[in-house]
Amino acid sequence: MAAVNSNSFYHRPEANFSPSLWGDRFINYISDSKVIDSYSKRVEVLKNDVRSLLTAPDTKMIDTMNLIDTLERLGVSYHFQNEIEEILQRYFHLNTNYHDDEAYDLYTVSLHFRLFRQHGHPISSEIFGKWVDVEGKFQEGLKSDAKGLLSLYEASYLRTHGETILDDALAFTTANLKIMATNLGSPLKEQVGHALVQPLHFNIPRVEARRFISMYEEEEEQKNETLVKFAKIDFNLLQNMHKEELSETSR
Repeated sequence: MAAVNSNSFYHRPEANFSPSLWGDRFINYISDSKVIDSYSKRVEVLKNDVRSLLTAPDTKMIDTMNLIDTLERLGVSYHFQNEIEEILQRYFHLNTNYHDDEAYDLYTVSLHFRLFRQHGHPISSEIFGKWVDVEGKFQEGLKSDAKGLLSLYEASYLRTHGETILDDALAFTTANLKIMATNLGSPLKEQVGHALVQPLHFNIPRVEARRFISMYEEEEEQKNETLVKFAKIDFNLLQNMHKEELSETSR
């Protein structure tokens, strides 16, 4: 076998990568174990308080579903995965009268539909049939219900192939939300504007959590102070943990 000529090897090309966007920020990051420990202890205390809210007996289904949605959008629902799945499983098998009970308006039904679908429960899109006229179109009266339209808009992104009623819902809500967006008051105006650009189904969870925490704290009239504290401390704790991981990876 002939000897290999070292001069015949190709030289590996030098890459001309752009400098890191973060520079040496994470390499030089120094973790403060006392801060992380403090956050962790406060999270555990508040987590028990929130769990009590979530599992409180005799709470109405509508209130619990709204709480689950808030927890998910605040980015803290991962603490209560088992409880949430158990609750949704139980609610899904209830004989809920979505069609005739006036408490189940467009906003509420759309929210329930979205939550069930997100968690793998095959709820039928026919529950939206009560808002469709004899010609198969969504009723004109819905055009003044911005909150309901926004909820239906988000729910429509959970449609499956062939669900014509949800295809129509997306077109109907998108067109009408665009028309009414500029005339809405805060915070609904900001919520609609953001949703039209970035629907919940396509968002980045941690980015959405950061945005929703600020909105919930500043704008929500019926906000729960325990949820606000819990979401902010939990976000800061995760952020510090991620910094630690990025520091180790960078090194």
